[in-house]
Amino acid sequence: MAASSLAASLTISVIVLKLAAAANGVPTQQKLDQIYRLPGQPAVEFRQYSGYVTVDEDAGRALFYWFVEAPAALQPAPLVLWLNGGPGCSSIAYGASEELGPFYIHPDGRTLYLNPYTWNNVANLLFLESPAGVGFSYSNRTSDIYTAGDQRTAEDSYTFLVNWFERFPQYKFRDFYITGESYAGHYVPQLSQIVYRNNLGIQNPAINFKGFMVGNAVTDDDNDFTGTFEYWWTHGLISDSTYYKLKAACISQASQHPSVECLRLQDIAGDEMGKIDPYSIYTPSCNISDSSLNHNWRGQYRYRYLHRSQPWSSRAYDPCTERYSEVYYNRPEVQIALHANVTRLNYPWKDCSDIVGQYWTDSPKSMLPIYKELIAAGLRIWVFSGDADSVVPLTASRYSIDALNLSTLVDWYPWYDNGNVGGWSQVYKGLNFVTIRGAGHEVPLHRPRQALILFRHFLKNKPMPS
Repeated sequence: MAASSLAASLTISVIVLKLAAAANGVPTQQKLDQIYRLPGQPAVEFRQYSGYVTVDEDAGRALFYWFVEAPAALQPAPLVLWLNGGPGCSSIAYGASEELGPFYIHPDGRTLYLNPYTWNNVANLLFLESPAGVGFSYSNRTSDIYTAGDQRTAEDSYTFLVNWFERFPQYKFRDFYITGESYAGHYVPQLSQIVYRNNLGIQNPAINFKGFMVGNAVTDDDNDFTGTFEYWWTHGLISDSTYYKLKAACISQASQHPSVECLRLQDIAGDEMGKIDPYSIYTPSCNISDSSLNHNWRGQYRYRYLHRSQPWSSRAYDPCTERYSEVYYNRPEVQIALHANVTRLNYPWKDCSDIVGQYWTDSPKSMLPIYKELIAAGLRIWVFSGDADSVVPLTASRYSIDALNLSTLVDWYPWYDNGNVGGWSQVYKGLNFVTIRGAGHEVPLHRPRQALILFRHFLKNKPMPS
């Protein structure tokens, strides 16, 4: 069916759905957001929704979401928000489509297949493309795309949540968690802090916030640099000379941004590493031309950690998955089914926005003060790390956690999956730290079964199985 015919059919469906929603007492916009079947989708036994939530009426700024419920037999299940980082990368492209969502995309870019380890086996999943300019999210004020930063991203995400709960009132008061990876190491604690502070003094807040979990997370600039350079050196990726020079030039800088010398040395480090995938150092890359294998370390660290995945970054079983999502989500019939691109954006959907990432405006040097505040508040906080990631590596997370000076409740120990070591863990007073053996930057992609075990234990707040 042509896209124009699909659009006409959709208009008729909207009228029918409005009438049905009014008759059944279901909020009209919630019913309109329901996805009945995506193109190429296998049959499923859960409901899903997607669409836009306006976060700034004056600017015409709206964020796109995709909500996947847990099966009816598991309800009432917790509600979990997932955020990818970048800054400027899509949670639809990564979290939903190649990590923890219910569907993966076949190489033809036209059909989907089921992820047996999807996290909606245990929770209701809400994926958000944020900020405006990322994926299908947009603003009618062009300058918004060039002035995105941490603060507005957190504020818009909070406004999104408040408005989303009005659209889905059945999820008010449900146990709610915020999760994410990479530069969402900023997004997640910042949004968590806003939710926590706005809940203070409310007897039964509509956003029943319980805690957060982040993976391979950008956390504290000095600790991240220290741990990253140490990882490169101890894993034989760079020379002794470059390692010592990086430590001298990049750590404990007074400046907001890395010095010219620090960036120059990172370029040298990239050359010494060669054509590996830094996001997963032991797995093959997508087979593309040498001209595309540009490490771009200068751009990657422009704002200390601009972790925008490159086309050659690891995709575990299939290192080229990003290509498939770009084909699939640019198909008109897919966009219609998702209620996406309703304003007809003048650019194609991409996994990451070059503009948003390049012009990022504000990025605090450390999230540790927020950690301290939320730990003191008694919120559940878990940090996990794939140990084959050299971009935001295990060592960086350990340095940041050490800087919190938390007392240890359970010493470092191996955790097991079917008799095999799945990783290691340490339980602190106020925080659980978990590593996943052999996983790269995107833990649910590289070790999906172990990631689901991790997620189950986080929701139950139970230490990893020993």
